[in-house]
Amino acid sequence: MIFNTPLFFLFFAIFILFYGFAFLRQKPKVYLILVGSLIFYGAWNYRFIPLLVGSGVADYFIALAIANATTQSKKKWLVTLSLVINLGILGLFKYADFVLYSVADFLLLFNYQASLPVLEWVLPVGISFYTFQSLSYTIDVYRGDMKPRKGLVEFVAALSFFPQLVAGPILRARQILPQMHKIALPTWQTAKHGILLITVGLIKKTGADLLAIPAQKAFEAKEAISDIELWTGVIAFAGQIYGDFSGYTDMAIGLALLLGFQIPLNFRVPYFALSPVDFWRRWHISLSSWLRDYLYFSLGGNRTGHRTRNVFITMLLGGLWHGAAWTFVAWGAFHGAIITATHYFAGLKFFESFNSKNNVGIKILKWFITFYLVLIGWVLFRAADIDTAIQMLIDMHTFSSTVEGDKTARVLFVIVIFWIAITHIVDYFILKGSEKFENKKWLFWSTMIFAHILCLFIGEPSDEFIYFQF
Repeated sequence: MIFNTPLFFLFFAIFILFYGFAFLRQKPKVYLILVGSLIFYGAWNYRFIPLLVGSGVADYFIALAIANATTQSKKKWLVTLSLVINLGILGLFKYADFVLYSVADFLLLFNYQASLPVLEWVLPVGISFYTFQSLSYTIDVYRGDMKPRKGLVEFVAALSFFPQLVAGPILRARQILPQMHKIALPTWQTAKHGILLITVGLIKKTGADLLAIPAQKAFEAKEAISDIELWTGVIAFAGQIYGDFSGYTDMAIGLALLLGFQIPLNFRVPYFALSPVDFWRRWHISLSSWLRDYLYFSLGGNRTGHRTRNVFITMLLGGLWHGAAWTFVAWGAFHGAIITATHYFAGLKFFESFNSKNNVGIKILKWFITFYLVLIGWVLFRAADIDTAIQMLIDMHTFSSTVEGDKTARVLFVIVIFWIAITHIVDYFILKGSEKFENKKWLFWSTMIFAHILCLFIGEPSDEFIYFQF
């Protein structure tokens, strides 16, 4: 069930009627959220519902056991059990075949052709998101950052909360469980803001689907294309993945607001970043902060004198989180390298002037370098394999294409950049406060209606969101 489809609008309309007018007390609302979330998830594949519920039930009781454990060794054993269960499930469904294929390829280097059995299991949608979300709960209880919550239904309802279930943001238990325990009534102001976010997310998704066309032409070219079409395709993919993913989370946050829940932002205009470090403070914030808090700091962070090692391990695993392919590993390694380089250059006296916050020229230069590096990373992320990515990067920088870009290609290049800039300006406007716009009734509602009609005519509601595959 996809947000930008008539089926979901029908589902949500029925759900909100029951939620707002029939199930008025706390416990019935929680049960309704749980049932509605399982229906929503089951619309993809009902056979994976036990996996989702089972993960939640296991971590709920493990957290209680950790809190009641009398020795540190028993607590460590219990949190290890949670790690094994969650990462074991994730590994079997997502990485088992990747490991087996990689082993077979490695043996082939020694002229040994191995016939290894593969699982070929279907990847449960959203498994990377809800696994990390559930795992963070037991780790927080183990660390003493929060006390275990009593109420199994509340916990499973929070874990399976349908607005953010399949593509995030990744919520911490302390962010969602208190709200699930005492569900707030949405105000008219928060409802309008939710409608604004849903609309903006829908527009982003519509634009992302259109950007997929030049991106696909560049990354899946069957014949030679011009240099400008290649660069347009790479930039278009940057816009596509941002519009698609941030559009989903905008809609998720907006839907949650309509139900009385506050979900933290997952993006803060990432393509305005002035360094790779700054980019990861703005891009997929719930994942980057999860990796920082539960992996990077666990490795020692900056304290052990092994910051470079810890950054590389964190970013490598962050890349692998996105998918079982060497392109994602390369993407993670690349970001690990440019983050490490950023820290190194920031410590050199020669680059002290780059820390100036008042020099507009330096800010523009830092932005340009950062955006260029992010584009290089997206080539690794999107390409079918490492060889294709390397060839694309060579072609992008040698300008060796024999095909001449026509006027249409140049116009499309400008349109793609313009669209990315517009989406970021809109996001910046919302971040800074959109209350004045929301309070102008005629302007607000006419804009919302026009935007939905426009998306209805030019959108493709059958297109899934990119991050469903992760």
